[in-house]
Amino acid sequence: MLRQFSGATVRRVIDRSDTRVPEHAHDWPVLSIFVLGRYLNETELGETLIAGPSAIFYQAGAAHRNAVGSVGFEQIEIEFDAAWLGRALMPAMPVSRWLGGHTGAEARKLARFYALETDERRLRAALRRFVQGAYSQTERAAPSWVHPIHRRLRNDTTLGVNALAREAGRHPSWFGAAYRKATGEGLMETAARFRVECAARALRETDHSCAYIALEAGFCDQSHMNRTFRRLLGRVPSEVRDDRTAFRELASKP
Repeated sequence: MLRQFSGATVRRVIDRSDTRVPEHAHDWPVLSIFVLGRYLNETELGETLIAGPSAIFYQAGAAHRNAVGSVGFEQIEIEFDAAWLGRALMPAMPVSRWLGGHTGAEARKLARFYALETDERRLRAALRRFVQGAYSQTERAAPSWVHPIHRRLRNDTTLGVNALAREAGRHPSWFGAAYRKATGEGLMETAARFRVECAARALRETDHSCAYIALEAGFCDQSHMNRTFRRLLGRVPSEVRDDRTAFRELASKP
């Protein structure tokens, strides 16, 4: 648990790779903000793969379940009393998803803010701004070329913008901007996140040395891994390794 207030609780929730999180619901509304990894989210809206900057809002009692992917999953979960946030801001739908785009980028900023900030008033104000902004945006599905680019980057995180643009048949300057607009992060940010996801899973689920994990995940060396973890997560690898004692208790291996 990161923070607890009279009307809200902020948690860092971490699931082991290939875990099935059974159907469950919360007594209070919850905003789940993507940090790392990938999972299949199933709600009354159907199944959706969550694998990048995004957020999901669940009303109190809204059932959902997850099937976590091979690199595990990490999220910031904000559970709050509707009165704490302001009932006028509460969405009407039981479940709302925002995947990528402007709202995905704002969700990423909110996750970092909630991981570091301690002042309740500032945290509540930031959440209010996010909710107001999210519901004012018109969300669109990601272009069809985004998913093949993700697959290529997962297989080879050294690929640059020019190489990926050639594969997509687009001009590099257009391609980089269009990718950021669609996903909520830049191409090189995605590549760095994929390396961090691979390393984080190994840190949490194996006993390999940090130096070995750094090279296996595609970093130049351990120092490079440390810098990237601090930039993306605000934490160093040794802190992420300690997460092995903090996997979500309700999750169970299939």
